[in-house]
Amino acid sequence: MLQILDSTLREGEQTPGVYFDRHIKLAIAKMLDDIGINIIETGHPAVTQEIHDSVQIIAHSGFNATIGAHARSLRSDVELALQCGVDFIGIFYCVSDDRLNTVFNKELDEAIQQITEVIKFAKSVNPNIIIRYTPEDTVRTEFNNVVEASAAAVKAGADVISVADTTGYMIPGTDRSMFDYISKLKNELNSRDLHPKIAVHCHNDRGLALANALDAYRAGAEIIDASVLGLGERAGIVDLAQLLIVLSADFGMNNWNLEKLDELYHFVSAHSGVPIPRNYPIVGKHAFTHCAGVHTHAAAINPTHYESLSPQLVGKETHFALDHMSGIASLKFALKIIGEKDLTEELQLEVLAEVKSIGQKGKIVELTELPHIVHFIKQNYKHKQKSK
Repeated sequence: MLQILDSTLREGEQTPGVYFDRHIKLAIAKMLDDIGINIIETGHPAVTQEIHDSVQIIAHSGFNATIGAHARSLRSDVELALQCGVDFIGIFYCVSDDRLNTVFNKELDEAIQQITEVIKFAKSVNPNIIIRYTPEDTVRTEFNNVVEASAAAVKAGADVISVADTTGYMIPGTDRSMFDYISKLKNELNSRDLHPKIAVHCHNDRGLALANALDAYRAGAEIIDASVLGLGERAGIVDLAQLLIVLSADFGMNNWNLEKLDELYHFVSAHSGVPIPRNYPIVGKHAFTHCAGVHTHAAAINPTHYESLSPQLVGKETHFALDHMSGIASLKFALKIIGEKDLTEELQLEVLAEVKSIGQKGKIVELTELPHIVHFIKQNYKHKQKSK
């Protein structure tokens, strides 16, 4: 069964300028748990004492989700994570020839020894701890290095191998296909009678993180990493809401309370300082709003004419914007909503002209403003009648 790992509290804090106070982290973890996220990655305890404390508090808060922490392939990092009482530790170490030769100054065998010793240590302290090993920058690392390190990690006790597209390098349908990579890695490990869960951590540098994650799932990946607003290094990672909606609407999964996404996103936006773009899929203000006259006319009759996703999935409704693109159909729909039933066709056209005039100034006429426009048009009509 597919599991979702949310990394808002770990990868999300690697967004420049983003930091969540401890009580905010606990609140975000509670929201994620309420939605039904399987694994919540809460941070890297070795980074600061505050992160350590927040990881520890979340780990002891009785959530249904598996609570995870991040660690370098160092015993000291793993000790801190274990002290926090987490259920899951993600250990990372890049084994590319370039990184081994220029950064770590180690041979592959030495690196693998360090990785396996740390995993064995973690399992000796807590045999039930779930260990994920990530060969950082997996997809640009020599494949044989990835296989050897991953195989050794599994033999040492790793439960999960994570394929990290650390730089957003992969492109569906090309020779850099995540589907092909996951398939090849699984086959290689299975041929050695090794069957870890496969996770994917896809960055969004090319805007393809979600597409690559879905490719990985189709190839048999069992865990997908995501974050709220796709927060993370550079262009971030897979957006949580978009991932859950596609899995629910298009892959038939009904594992999550999607109606709570909007609250989560606005909370994270407020406390991260990262605004939600109006045109952002699923949670953006205009995600289910129709504007052009042709669109609103058809959508007012049946929203599916211009919607392939139902807003009800996330507890929202279809909306119609009034601006310079509006037609009489959208105006009539809006008038019905505000309870204006007696406006003549002539006055409706005058209201529409006023709406279009306002829209040409780059403004949207909200439903709260529309009654005032109607009132003005009525008063102006009365004045004209008296002046005749």
